[in-house]
Amino acid sequence: MIDSVSLWIVIIGLGIGSFSLRFVFLGLIGDRPIPEWILRHLRYTAVAIIPALVAPLVMMPTATDGEFDIPRFLAAAVALLVGYFTKNVIWSMVAGGLTLYPLLYLLG
Repeated sequence: MIDSVSLWIVIIGLGIGSFSLRFVFLGLIGDRPIPEWILRHLRYTAVAIIPALVAPLVMMPTATDGEFDIPRFLAAAVALLVGYFTKNVIWSMVAGGLTLYPLLYLLG
């Protein structure tokens, strides 16, 4: 177990780091217009981050000790298709969830 002094040092350090990252963008350049080329690149941030977060959970889920799991793969495929055709993140997540839980129940 970590002692309380070390824990508070880590919490305060993470808080300062998080504040610093936000301050650089909001405090230092927040009142200036952002160049169009930066805005164009920022538009693709979610498209790059979300698959990077989801892919390991689909391909090697910790719930199955890293074994490939058909229900999770099919739910991800349904979410991908719904997201592609509707261009709506919420509907994509709902479709993936509504696919995952019945398949987990049926296929165990």
